[in-house]
Amino acid sequence: MEQLSKKFIAHNQAKKQLLQDANEACNAHLPERIIQFGEGNFLRGFVDWMIHTLNKKGLFNGSIVAIQPTPHGKVVPKLNAQDGLYTLAQRGMLNGTEVDEREIVTSISRGINPYTDWQKVLEVAENIDVRFMFSNTTEAGLTYLQEEYAMERSPLSFPGKVAAYLYHRFQTFQGAKEAGMILFPCELLDNNGQLLKEIVIRLATEWGFPPSFIDWVDQHNQFCNTLVDRIVTGFPREGIEQFNQELGYEDTLLTTCEPFHLFAIEAKPEIAAQLPFEKAGLNVHWKPVAPFRELKVRILNGAHTMMFAAAYLSGLDTVKEAMEDEELQQFIRTGVYEEILPLLQANEEEKIRFADATFERFSNPFNQHKLLDISLNSIFKWKTRILPSFLEAVRKNNALPAALTFSLAALYVFYRPDHVKDHVWFGKRGDTVYPIRENEKTLRSIQILSDHNGEDLQRTIHAFLSNQQLWETDLTAVPQLAETVTFHVQNIGEHGMKAALRSFMENRV
Repeated sequence: MEQLSKKFIAHNQAKKQLLQDANEACNAHLPERIIQFGEGNFLRGFVDWMIHTLNKKGLFNGSIVAIQPTPHGKVVPKLNAQDGLYTLAQRGMLNGTEVDEREIVTSISRGINPYTDWQKVLEVAENIDVRFMFSNTTEAGLTYLQEEYAMERSPLSFPGKVAAYLYHRFQTFQGAKEAGMILFPCELLDNNGQLLKEIVIRLATEWGFPPSFIDWVDQHNQFCNTLVDRIVTGFPREGIEQFNQELGYEDTLLTTCEPFHLFAIEAKPEIAAQLPFEKAGLNVHWKPVAPFRELKVRILNGAHTMMFAAAYLSGLDTVKEAMEDEELQQFIRTGVYEEILPLLQANEEEKIRFADATFERFSNPFNQHKLLDISLNSIFKWKTRILPSFLEAVRKNNALPAALTFSLAALYVFYRPDHVKDHVWFGKRGDTVYPIRENEKTLRSIQILSDHNGEDLQRTIHAFLSNQQLWETDLTAVPQLAETVTFHVQNIGEHGMKAALRSFMENRV
């Protein structure tokens, strides 16, 4: 079977509408207008698809140069072998309708490995038309790294590459304000645009770049804070043969994702006008990011953390299975719609729309989201994603939010180890042993849980809730919390999670 390429598309376009559409886009020969640090699944399933959509509608007319972010990346050779082309398969539920679509994305012109071809990256900096920069190098990529600067080779870190790239552009255009860039880091960090700017200026100072360059970076380059939201599941290893047969070609970069997408960007109106995503029908908001981040963290991430322990200990393995269980779905809906939503500052309609979309995403028949994957570092996640809603609900209502309280009890039970082996904690669900995936510092601070057999339950739960290393506050100060958690833990221990959850939903203790 032939591999996807421009030549393959040109020779076979008459066979399928998919290929015909791609051939028209390939023949447009759009100029390079974007440099992108990162070429992985997420960017291909999110930003690159959005630019492709703009191009299809005649709203942007530009292509992307994708830069390999790490020395051992493997995507750029595959990307160039396929002439920058790849297939995007969107699968899932959107507004009550099942979506299962294929599209060949044509927005990437080429990929560059900066560790072997740094000069080619600098040549992109010399192109005045390349005014936009996107990135996703993961949260670990958007960090400061002390390193030496050498004009002839690529810095190792992502911010280092940006600093060196901008300095070369500054020199090429002699500090012209028109040469300034508009940067959209997509890494999942608060104030990611501001963070990138701070690290770039710090490196520029350490590397001895002139003050005029730092002024140019500060005044004529726009670093935009962003928030991205889409589940991109990447290459479908288990179903690739079926895809190959359906498509009629091989695509080593075939990317799968859900249809839902949300992109929030803090930027001036004149920047929004240059990238008219909304006109293309895309779910992009040029507004302050904080309200969208609160919606995502408290509703989407909060629901994940709230459900995982109760669902897993009820015998389920995936989010989709939890959605198919009537009691569990009602438990999660109670927590989200009755206990979390009323506390959020966002517009009422916007809150409900986001929550509805979240439950639709959870029910995606194509996405097997493992509950044990969600369990990673869940004490920290409960503190950051649920505790703010929990404490606010207590203050506002002078009562415990029932479902969130039950989720805390379920978290406690999940974290009680059956045994410890080679410093790794293991819990038990029936005959199934599961790893408790938590960082060592947290496990040390809840060591009392591993000794629970010889301890009084009430005392152990009190120690768990009063541990300020975990919660940054003493939760035993919350009236009736320790007693209610103890009640739920005893009920779970005596009757099992499923029966305890049923009893809770019937009585709302």
